[in-house]
Amino acid sequence: MRRLVIVTGLSGAGKSQAMKSLEDFGFACVDNAPPVMARPFVALAEEASLSDAALALDVRTLGPFGDAEAALADLEAHDLRPEVLFLDAADETLIRRYSETRRRHPFAARGVGLAEAIAAERASLAHLRNRADYVWDTTQLTLGQLKDRIGSTFCSDARRLRVGVVAFGFRHGVPLDADLVFDVRFLPNPNYVEELRDLTGADAPVAAFLEAIPDTEAFMERLLALLDFLLPRYEREGKSQVTIAIGCTGGRHRSVYIGRRVAEHVRATSGVIATFDARDVKR
Repeated sequence: MRRLVIVTGLSGAGKSQAMKSLEDFGFACVDNAPPVMARPFVALAEEASLSDAALALDVRTLGPFGDAEAALADLEAHDLRPEVLFLDAADETLIRRYSETRRRHPFAARGVGLAEAIAAERASLAHLRNRADYVWDTTQLTLGQLKDRIGSTFCSDARRLRVGVVAFGFRHGVPLDADLVFDVRFLPNPNYVEELRDLTGADAPVAAFLEAIPDTEAFMERLLALLDFLLPRYEREGKSQVTIAIGCTGGRHRSVYIGRRVAEHVRATSGVIATFDARDVKR
């Protein structure tokens, strides 16, 4: 296995958000796992040929559920060197976060206040904190900043934003996962040109037909400039996937041509992974 990350720390310090970020970066993830499940999970990940895995261990569980430090020792005994990320935050911040969410603290008991529960958890995690490879204070971190830090620490070779461009036909419905939808039905329809009807927007004669229309380039200039503005800002805010839907009537000609050009431009200029799907081209 190339990378194994163990996430632990104070409740309310951002463990679940850290796991969501690692999942976005392609890690196989299990959140709030009993420590005894650490080694079996890693074995399953290796069997599935997954190179990166992350677990957030439930450190409260003992007895048959196992102990976090024992689980780490077991992983190391199997020639695995997990990287331990410990998330911490100021008591005042943890109290505020729990007050806002109205969740019950896992160390809270009848007659025990939130401050006392946080103190008890902090004491129980002292050994894990001391052996952690990374100790991060999330008091001043936004969710986007936490995700950026995870990406730069554990996924330095990963391109974080992924862009999916989908060409579709409005008669078949707008893609449900679309973040941005652009309607190109204002362009003349090649479907009404007999020699172009059975072709698609990927074919040179259709491209030549559309490129001969002045509005095509005028639209592309504005669309690409808008995407050049938006995509870096989506990435800065921690968004990991953007779906751009380009629609025409049937999804075979205009949307395919425009969509292919958008995907090519994004790949060439934005430094992100961009895919293209002509969803309705065979309908």
